[in-house]
Amino acid sequence: MTDFVLVRHGETEWHAENRYAGRTDVPLTELGHEQAAALGAWAAGRRLDAVLSSPLSRARLTAGPAAAALGLTPRVDERLYELDFGRGEGLTRAEMRERFPAELDAFLADPVAHHLPGGEHPAAAAARAIACLTDIQRESPDGRVLVVAHSTLVRLVLCELLGIPLAHYRQVFPRLENGALTELRLLGDRASLLRLNAAAVAPG
Repeated sequence: MTDFVLVRHGETEWHAENRYAGRTDVPLTELGHEQAAALGAWAAGRRLDAVLSSPLSRARLTAGPAAAALGLTPRVDERLYELDFGRGEGLTRAEMRERFPAELDAFLADPVAHHLPGGEHPAAAAARAIACLTDIQRESPDGRVLVVAHSTLVRLVLCELLGIPLAHYRQVFPRLENGALTELRLLGDRASLLRLNAAAVAPG
């Protein structure tokens, strides 16, 4: 049995305007750095066997304090990149409606069958991320691993592993909070959701 603590990176500079941030390397805000520090304080003294992160700086900087508190070297895995949002990258919902209204309506109705134009297919993103977790599960069959990644990617992974249709990821998991803990247990080919959007509170 391998337990994964899945964390969405800290708040970024695009957060306030709710811009779609996929592959763009958007900096953390001051609050984002505070959320990273809180994750580090939470991790101190806990049993975690490895720390993984997406290559994007917002994930690496969020994972850094936790890795330092644990005395671990964080591992960067390209399979943990956020979904590529194609022509939606960097835009707000209102800006998408101005530029490609029909495609946006189709996306809102079914974000998998009609993912954003020019973007990555969500099933492909889920598959690459799950391949990463499966590799770690084989390496640490009794481990506990912290993974810092991205909102859409984590929601897709949760749906795929829990048997929820991918097209429902925005409905079933409408939001992952920045810096919050979502814990997933893998036992063989079975997955269990242990907690969702829990605050990273330091022990004691």
